[in-house]
Amino acid sequence: MRRRTESWAFLFAFAPALAIGVPGAVRAQTTSHELRVCADPNNLPFSNRAQQGFENRLAEMIAQRIGKTVSYTWFAQRRGFIRHTLKAGLCDVVIGVPAHYDLVETTTPYYRSTYVLVSRADRHLDLIGLDDPRLRSLTIGVHLIGDDGNNPPPAHALGQEGIIDNVRGFPIYGDYREPNPPARLIEAVANGDIDVAAAWGPLAGYFAKRSAVPLTITPIEDAGHFAPQRFQFAIAMGVRKGDDALRDQLQAFIDGNRNAIAALLREFGVPLVDEAQAASGGH
Repeated sequence: MRRRTESWAFLFAFAPALAIGVPGAVRAQTTSHELRVCADPNNLPFSNRAQQGFENRLAEMIAQRIGKTVSYTWFAQRRGFIRHTLKAGLCDVVIGVPAHYDLVETTTPYYRSTYVLVSRADRHLDLIGLDDPRLRSLTIGVHLIGDDGNNPPPAHALGQEGIIDNVRGFPIYGDYREPNPPARLIEAVANGDIDVAAAWGPLAGYFAKRSAVPLTITPIEDAGHFAPQRFQFAIAMGVRKGDDALRDQLQAFIDGNRNAIAALLREFGVPLVDEAQAASGGH
């Protein structure tokens, strides 16, 4: 996992924020009574401007706990996101970042999820993982970040297996004028354009749950077969370095509401991996 970059796109959906069609930071009017959140306005299931994502819901829960209201700085969650929002002082918390992310001060993780395989239920593929021999003859969709080696782990793992010619890349940035660009990968499975998708679990689980065509989700095992690739990641909340007071408030919220947080994530279809499973390398 690359720590010293502002892009964690290989997990979620985040390239340069000055790209055509990507909005700059838009800051709401704020007061000292507000929890100022840095968020993407078009990135369900995480967040959007209509505040329909699970990170929006978490922000509201936190604000109620500490007696504040939520305000947002909206910015496409791509390279430069932290620099142009949190570090610029426009907002104070990012609700979802990789645990121990170098550019911010993080809480302990509030969930751990995994990459998954997505297929149509009516195909009855019952895939066993990325080493399933049938993947050599199926059309596989993966998200692509760019040409800098920062593509998601499934793309690298498939390459290690020599599975290349039947892999179709879907730009994770997509067309930002459309809702939730990364969802096109899951929609391609439902539409029959590809046989299977390898995608980050929260994204896949959310859109699979809402698909008109029943989809099957298979967690990708994180047992070392594709080392150094990893498929499970812990997610925390992040604040500016040195903002210990806010970090401690967020930590208290996480510690006191773990069951409610887990229930919210399950409502959004997020595949959850507990610490015992992660330590054993299985599910």
